[in-house]
Amino acid sequence: MARVTFTQNIQRHFECPPTDARGSTVREVLDAMFDEIPKARGYVLDEHGALRKHMAIFVDNQPIEDRASLSDAVKENGEAYVMQALSGG
Repeated sequence: MARVTFTQNIQRHFECPPTDARGSTVREVLDAMFDEIPKARGYVLDEHGALRKHMAIFVDNQPIEDRASLSDAVKENGEAYVMQALSGG
């Protein structure tokens, strides 16, 4: 199982302790995690199921590439970190 971890600042909005989830893609892992923490779905994904603009996900310390269908691979013992993306200048 992959480990899904939310940063502390997201945990101010809903309880989301690190969760182990099955899946071989980011989509599958997130869907399994959302079964455990349903409030997270609307915060992380938009109405089309894509990653929200203000969110970022790193799998094994690498940013995901597919923000729309979330097809990036996740290893059996991988780690996914969900965080708010920063922008500005």
